[in-house]
Amino acid sequence: MVFEKLREILAEQLEIKKRTIKMDSLLIDDLGAGSLDIVDLVMSIEDEFEVEVPDEIIEQIATVGDAVRFIEENK
Repeated sequence: MVFEKLREILAEQLEIKKRTIKMDSLLIDDLGAGSLDIVDLVMSIEDEFEVEVPDEIIEQIATVGDAVRFIEENK
C-alpha cells in the first residue's frame, strides 16, 4: 500500500513516529518538513515508486494524502 510505504519513508526521514502520520497531515505544518526535507522526500518517492515528480507538482503537494494520490495516479 502506497500510504504505508510513504509513512515509513516520512517517519525515517523526518525522525518522527509513524503513528503521528495521517493522510491529512500537512507535510510542513504538521510534520515539520523543511525545504530540504521536501527535496529528500521527492527523491525518495521517485526512487521507491518509480515516478517522476515535476517541480510544479511538488508545490501542489501539501498533505500526505496529496502525495499518495499523486503516486497512485502516476505509477
